[in-house]
Amino acid sequence: MSMDGNLVTVNIWNQTLQLATDPRLFSPRQADSGSLAMLEQVELRPDDRVLDLGCGYGLVGLAVARALTAQQVVMVDIDPLAVSLARQNAIRNGCPDIRIVTGDGPAVAAPDSFSLILCNPPYHTDFAVPRRLIEQSFQLLQDGGRLYLVVKRLVWYQKKMAGVFGGVQVRECHGYYVLWSEKRPGPIQAAAGPSIKETAKPSTRKHRKRLQEAKARKSSRNAGIKATDKTSRSGRHPGKTQ
Repeated sequence: MSMDGNLVTVNIWNQTLQLATDPRLFSPRQADSGSLAMLEQVELRPDDRVLDLGCGYGLVGLAVARALTAQQVVMVDIDPLAVSLARQNAIRNGCPDIRIVTGDGPAVAAPDSFSLILCNPPYHTDFAVPRRLIEQSFQLLQDGGRLYLVVKRLVWYQKKMAGVFGGVQVRECHGYYVLWSEKRPGPIQAAAGPSIKETAKPSTRKHRKRLQEAKARKSSRNAGIKATDKTSRSGRHPGKTQ
């Protein structure tokens, strides 16, 4: 892997990609090592229909398109700059017909359905965004389709994917965790899966203080209700004896 000006050169799956980058995008100086770790674990099938979710300047989607065909891949990113560079890189790397969409999340790729979704989710202070990505990905996957994620923070993603898909596999690779789940035929598992307790902390000290105050008020009210209920059942006041 090398960089020449604003071009990153990547050798993957016995092929070479040249990718234009921009300092305003994620990993502009070299191919992201998390994305490479994920690609190392992915098993492509000849008839796969693939969604590159959060494509950036195009590393993952274009690697897959070169291994399969451009017509089998759709790339999505919320950033217009990333989409513009991904389109340039698609032409540069012989995949001019690949579909690249500007939008937020898997739903923008509808009505297409996929057998494989690949995503290196951005880091978040809470899990609202990755929760939506996982749930929408489940809806877009065909029966037997797979969702692959690469992350640094394992526990929440492992629980969420297990809850939505009914199971998850994890492999540690080059300091990252690569997770993948398969959509099994049958009833919608997202509705039947176990609930996931969100572990993210409130984003501000003021918010945390308000939550603590509300919890204290609720506890105080509950204590008063219990004491009143106990008095009414026993027919005597607390502290008095008959």
